[in-house]
Amino acid sequence: MKKFTAIAVIAAVPLVMASCAGMTNQESRTKEGVIVGAGLGAILGQAIGGDTEGTLIGAGLGAAIGGVAGNQIGAYMDRQEQALRSAVATSEAASIQRSQNVLTATFKANTFFDFDSSTLKPGAYSELDRVAKVLRDFPQTRIRVEGHTDSKGTDQYNMLLSQRRAQAVTDALVQRGVDPMRMESIGFGESQPVSSNDGDNRRVNIVIIPVQS
Repeated sequence: MKKFTAIAVIAAVPLVMASCAGMTNQESRTKEGVIVGAGLGAILGQAIGGDTEGTLIGAGLGAAIGGVAGNQIGAYMDRQEQALRSAVATSEAASIQRSQNVLTATFKANTFFDFDSSTLKPGAYSELDRVAKVLRDFPQTRIRVEGHTDSKGTDQYNMLLSQRRAQAVTDALVQRGVDPMRMESIGFGESQPVSSNDGDNRRVNIVIIPVQS
């Protein structure tokens, strides 16, 4: 019974997480925080108390703490999203998407690079100046720079090109004061198309992920 209670709390997490769909951002992030906190609290309560009562007390405390943490992270990302959208508001090359508390800034590759090149074009620097300021202002995030290509050329060549482009953007952001310890770069080549249009598939994503302590 002791183990069953802890397992039941944890097993309920994916089911209740699915029920967050359709909620407002604030409701969703609060519920997610509550659920994750409850699961971790249940494990801790079982470990400390060794009984069902300890498990339930741990779950309750974890839920309360998790709800607060979920709201704090969500509010932080709300502010960062607003700042990022303002920073690129006049750009014709950028778009911003949000999935839960993860932000993705997508830039058309032809704004950053010439054909078959991983050298940043002069026009790329003004875009990166604005993004770098937002990243510096909101340091409690991790950053993943992703390179993507179209399907022209071989898979291997496109993978290497996308990696070089992602690294070029990462290096430019570091030169603009973004902490390199927060960053990683990765190339996906042609493996993640988003459209039948080659121009849409040639892109660089800057993915911003909150640090959850």
